[in-house]
Amino acid sequence: ADFQKNADKAVSDWTDRLMKSTAWGEHRARYWLDAARYGDTHGLHFDNYREMWPYRDWVIRAFNANQPFDEFVVEQIAGDLLPNPTDEQRIATGFQRCNITTNEGGTIDEENLALYATDRVQTFGWVFLGLTTNCGQCHNHKFDPFTMKDFYSLAAFFRNTTQPAKDGNVKDGRGPALMVPLEEDRARWNAVQDELPEAEAAQQARKQDAKSDYETWLAGVSIESLTKSLPTEGLIVHLPLDEGQGNKLRMTGTSSQELNVSGTLDWIKDGKLGAAPVIKPGSTAEVGDVADFARDQAFSVGAWIRIENAGAGAAIIARMDEDKAFRGWDLWQQGRSLAMHFIDTWPSNALKVTTHAEVLTPKQWHHVLASYDGSAKPEGIKLFVDGKEVPHRVESNTLASDATTQSTTPLRLGQRSRTAGFHGAIQDARIYDRSLETPEVGALAKFGPLKSMLATTEGAQRTDEQNKLLYEHYLSTADQKYIALTKHLTDLQAELAAIRARGAVTHIQEERKDSQPMAYILTRGEYDRPGEQVFATTPEALHPMPEGAPGNRLGLGKWLVDSKNPLTARVTVNRFWQQVFGQGIVVTPEDFGVMGAPPTHPELLDWLAIEFQQNGWNVKEFFKLILTSATYRQAAIATAEKLEKDRHNVLLSRGPRFRMDAEMVRDYMLSASGLLSAKMYGPSVRPYQPEGIWDIVGLPGGDTRNYVQDKGENLYRRSLYTFWKRMAPPPNLEAFNAPSREVCTVRRERTNTPLQALVTLNDTQFVEAARHLAERAITAAGDGEPLKSASNFIAQQVLCRSLNDQEQAVIAADYDEFLAYYKSNPKDAEALISYGESKADESIDQCELAAWTMVCNQIMNLDEVINK
Repeated sequence: ADFQKNADKAVSDWTDRLMKSTAWGEHRARYWLDAARYGDTHGLHFDNYREMWPYRDWVIRAFNANQPFDEFVVEQIAGDLLPNPTDEQRIATGFQRCNITTNEGGTIDEENLALYATDRVQTFGWVFLGLTTNCGQCHNHKFDPFTMKDFYSLAAFFRNTTQPAKDGNVKDGRGPALMVPLEEDRARWNAVQDELPEAEAAQQARKQDAKSDYETWLAGVSIESLTKSLPTEGLIVHLPLDEGQGNKLRMTGTSSQELNVSGTLDWIKDGKLGAAPVIKPGSTAEVGDVADFARDQAFSVGAWIRIENAGAGAAIIARMDEDKAFRGWDLWQQGRSLAMHFIDTWPSNALKVTTHAEVLTPKQWHHVLASYDGSAKPEGIKLFVDGKEVPHRVESNTLASDATTQSTTPLRLGQRSRTAGFHGAIQDARIYDRSLETPEVGALAKFGPLKSMLATTEGAQRTDEQNKLLYEHYLSTADQKYIALTKHLTDLQAELAAIRARGAVTHIQEERKDSQPMAYILTRGEYDRPGEQVFATTPEALHPMPEGAPGNRLGLGKWLVDSKNPLTARVTVNRFWQQVFGQGIVVTPEDFGVMGAPPTHPELLDWLAIEFQQNGWNVKEFFKLILTSATYRQAAIATAEKLEKDRHNVLLSRGPRFRMDAEMVRDYMLSASGLLSAKMYGPSVRPYQPEGIWDIVGLPGGDTRNYVQDKGENLYRRSLYTFWKRMAPPPNLEAFNAPSREVCTVRRERTNTPLQALVTLNDTQFVEAARHLAERAITAAGDGEPLKSASNFIAQQVLCRSLNDQEQAVIAADYDEFLAYYKSNPKDAEALISYGESKADESIDQCELAAWTMVCNQIMNLDEVINK
């Protein structure tokens, strides 16, 4: 009715309403993330997880807030260089960090850095200049006024950063990265960081003031008092391993018993607590049915060890069943590194963390301990060597919420259930049914040396190092003031760690402070053939940097949006036009140069660019200008005359009509069915994908080798939030030309292939959506003319119109045929309506629901549905 009264006002009001929807920012962000080459993995070799989703969320928020586009650009190029940058402005620089990176052994650091800069120059050129800058890497551009010197002068802007050459196969890429707490944690995150220095200062002050109390304590210290200071709460297994000879080992803790030892034990005299047994393949000890921990149970396991060599991996202590895909846990020697496994099924449902550094030296004693807080997250595991926590990397993070980690195999010393035998000495092995605090671990690590010291030296004979060790032990176990201050400090650190675990890190850009942006012209683009040194500046053929602009990325960002620069606005409005009409006024959006396509409407492009700039770079106003125009509001009907004279609609003789992009196809089906989740932001999700989809490109130890499907609402989030593994993008989106995002994409290909129909007809996501829409249609049909009512309900949801009589007849015939089939084959009906995680409505007859599911599936595949 409003449209009939005043069509222009109705279209304007409807456009405003849509732009106020949060889905507006999600839709616009999708195009930008293609250009930014955003992904959730590093892109090369292991292609491990990269935490970048806060940048994706920043883009969504920026479009929804209608941030002026010139600010949007500057913050992504140089948000970190703005005066007093906010966290959001620093997150924005993730645009530059979205390029693929590597940690592959044998790659050369300088070559990697050269490749990273090359990618950024190419992306910069395609996104902001409409210029194929990549052609200047090896030679002067053959067609456009862009030289090698111009290329490397631009590269200089992006080479003066703190980014390392290798990403470490870790989610933060070894920095620079920014911790991003949850919104509800931000206030406390800032407060704790202010409180920590005060707590540390108070602890250090007590350390100085406690010396007189220490002297009193020292007069009465003994081996017995040291032993009593060790943590005993929650100690369920204690293996002293100090018997000194023979094959009999004893266990204390919740129970005392003699162990079942296989093979013959050797003993060495120089143990940490007396003579120690040497475990080797073929001589292990079965401890029994203890320490069988579930995924949500906290525990700690540690011992003194002396490895004989740094060979293959070996289990120090383990309760692990190799016959059930290594179910259980172990404390693991991995060469010279320390590791821990916690497994349901290896490697698809497991946790594994390993120390970054090589921390174990052969033929040298080390105290090792792993603690786990029951969180089922790698952040919940801490690895300690010689009493100090050591950083670790995550090698597997696939432990599911319903994982089973308990096993029937007994606890063993020196191997798993059958293999992975340890070779070395072990002593004072302890298992607790709680996660030990850092001071408690320190006490265990100091006990051996302190016991030996007290047994062999008097006070005057002790070295400074021995006295220091004794004093630290006193502070951490006997000085109550110091213990209280340490607990306060530890509580603050734990709170900070908990906030960090709930939050995320995101890659940012960071300028080096000790150098000027510069680069070398690389002969033929080869990293090891540097030539002339050049400094950061803009291409000579284009206008110069604004007067007074700094010679760094901030100056570059200001140059892009300077009123004298016509390129950024022209290239941007051309892409906006492409998003609406299916192709740009320049149909090669990455190339406005000589070899690119000329603009079909040059004066229109000029006018739009100027209008965009002079209207404050207002994105929503620009799109409203297009969407309310008579050109856009034309019917998309293609007459024979129009097809003859304007087959590709270059002259805009009709409204736009083209197949929707991959994400739009999937999201539209979910929306029409009622399954689409409106939840915004947060970590990327993993909806349905074919089983084993990542295996072929995965490497052992990689944390994206195995695809673990999400559950519940995450299956129905917008495609924008789908986890994007660059080596294996979501196949149901890739079939509809979604890019891998290994490089910048400003124009997607648009093909029509049989694979696309196979996706929409057979993919679990689409079949489930069809069934859910069928349930809604049956429920809404009522008792009048149920078949016609249900058909029209489906058509309204998917086609936004009712069906005509001819279409109704086709639907009725198909429905009758499907219903007859499923009544004859009820098991097929049951199988069809069982697709997906959501449960079918049990109040609806299965055969009827299956028939309507097939009808919905057919309608959803109409050309009219998947085309705009």
